[in-house]
Amino acid sequence: MGEVPVRVGQSVSFAKTVGESDVYLFAGITGDLSPNHVNEQVMAGTSYGRRIAHGALLVGFMSTCSTRMIEQAPPTPDATPVSLGYDRIRFLAPVFIGDTLTFTYAIVEVDPARRRSRARIEAVNQHGTLVAVAEHILKWVANDRR
Repeated sequence: MGEVPVRVGQSVSFAKTVGESDVYLFAGITGDLSPNHVNEQVMAGTSYGRRIAHGALLVGFMSTCSTRMIEQAPPTPDATPVSLGYDRIRFLAPVFIGDTLTFTYAIVEVDPARRRSRARIEAVNQHGTLVAVAEHILKWVANDRR
């Protein structure tokens, strides 16, 4: 059986400007139409002063990074990479429509016996503010070719 095809220290990044369409499409898909995300007038009267993006939308962007890491890894014909989930997700600062976020996904641990890797994900806005963090676990599931 093959090894985990990533190594500690390996990283990828992804940058995206959060657009109004991102927030509205996500709200429609999930049904999360909270005024925090879709009502500028309500949010104008809060300490944020304007609408903020969904935290779960940021997790979706984190998933883009894991896909890029998989694409960067050498092919593994004996295994299929799958996400086992995200841990220690924290939203540290608001993300506003129009913010440009850079996500960095860095491998911090590899467990060959369990065919897993663990990555640290950080999202930083255009001002250098850390807005979100998480850990992600990938597993290379052995292909059963019976």
